[in-house]
Amino acid sequence: MASHATTHAHQVCVVGDELVAGVGDQRGLGWVGRVAAANPLEPPAEYYQLAVPGETTAHLTARWQVEVARRFTPGRVHHLVFAPGIADILAGVSLARSRLNVANALDAAMGLRYPVAVVGPPPAPYDMRDAIGELSHALADVAGRRGITFVDTFTPLVTHEQWIQDLKAGDGHHPGQAGYGLMAWLVSNAGWERWLTS
Repeated sequence: MASHATTHAHQVCVVGDELVAGVGDQRGLGWVGRVAAANPLEPPAEYYQLAVPGETTAHLTARWQVEVARRFTPGRVHHLVFAPGIADILAGVSLARSRLNVANALDAAMGLRYPVAVVGPPPAPYDMRDAIGELSHALADVAGRRGITFVDTFTPLVTHEQWIQDLKAGDGHHPGQAGYGLMAWLVSNAGWERWLTS
């Protein structure tokens, strides 16, 4: 008998800032498009990129349920990804408040029985790497306490020469094709297919 995961189309909503939309990628794929291409399912999964430029964790927490509910179709297999960026740092939001906002979003998602994952912020812009590292570590802790998959894009990329050069070649805030490819590789190799079909 075919499993539920292979007979019903998967729908994946990815909620986050402009990195979710692939801003800066000349191919327009970003990391989400590359992950979708690298992890094909049958029937094909549907990916919805719910990106808001410069979004803080408070704004993400306030909007995600309404937006996700408008995309998820009854009878499909639903998955949810939170990919908060660095807007909290730029807005002067405390680390404690960022943790609380993301914790509230995760708890609500778990209450709705959505399989959920978190993709942490990469080290961009590079001159903010210490603050971004602290935020990434905090988000990893929040996810880990709930047994939720967390993809650390900060630690592997903070000294990665190709990543750094890709940022410098652009606006310093958003990667290009190479950088998004690196992010996609990290996500795909963090158990993405296993998470998606579990």
